[in-house]
Amino acid sequence: MTTLPRPAPALKPLRGVRVLSLALNLPGPAALMRLRAMGATCMKAEPPGPKGAPAGTPGDPMGQYNATAYATLGGGIKVVTMDLKSDQGQAALHKALARTDVLLTSFRPSALDKLQLGWKGLHKQYPGLSVVAIVGAPGARAEEPGHDLTYLADAGLVTGLDLPATLFADMGGALMASEAVLKAVLAQKTGGKGSFQEVALSEAAAWLALPRTWGLTQPSGAVGGAHAGYRVYPCKDGRVAVAALEPHFAAALCAAARVPLTDARTLFKADTHAAIAAFLKGQTRKQLEQLSVDRDIPLHTLA
Repeated sequence: MTTLPRPAPALKPLRGVRVLSLALNLPGPAALMRLRAMGATCMKAEPPGPKGAPAGTPGDPMGQYNATAYATLGGGIKVVTMDLKSDQGQAALHKALARTDVLLTSFRPSALDKLQLGWKGLHKQYPGLSVVAIVGAPGARAEEPGHDLTYLADAGLVTGLDLPATLFADMGGALMASEAVLKAVLAQKTGGKGSFQEVALSEAAAWLALPRTWGLTQPSGAVGGAHAGYRVYPCKDGRVAVAALEPHFAAALCAAARVPLTDARTLFKADTHAAIAAFLKGQTRKQLEQLSVDRDIPLHTLA
């Protein structure tokens, strides 16, 4: 009997690092979820639930409109209630800050100042504390109202009337925030002092938009629809996402569709598009999945 090797244990580079998050909704909690996966000891402070709401209603809006997402994001994370507008809440916060390595926030700068959580004051009081502040837009624009959709629109990622398939700016911002925490911890270990970093969701959207900015995903780009091997086509009982971009994959697709392939330009010709579309239209999802295995063609069928 063959014994399968055990998977390598997951790295926990943040083991022993204490993170306190005041960030609500999606980007902050998503970042905190990743930080916990990297070994950090994570605590999240939420405001009290809305007045008149049933007892136990979370103060984080995410818990009010999507219980599944809220539970997943908060798995294994200690959640406490703090009314930061009250003396009692402020006392509880500063008691926690005294034993915190990184503070994660998602307030506008003016709101942080009202809560006496500006960077200069915090750094003076807690020299070893680092702050990662998630904002909508950087610098002077941090006070502007906005959300995932507006940042994607500004970055050119809303191309029609349909909403984007997911919350790209929020999730990209969460990745940038978790990266910022890693940078802060490295800086603390080498310099011994805390640092301040601002993570802007608009910049996360701009980063994700770079392939489109370069023209790669524009209609005339190779991965924007101009290359016949990189498109979504209808098939007999659904759709198929084909990603036969590299020359050997494209050659396999053309061979399957009986399309003569002379050079890379063949894949950009209208008659090639039409021939491959006609071939795929006559195949069932099951046939295409088998074709993928037999011919080593990267594709995924969809209903």
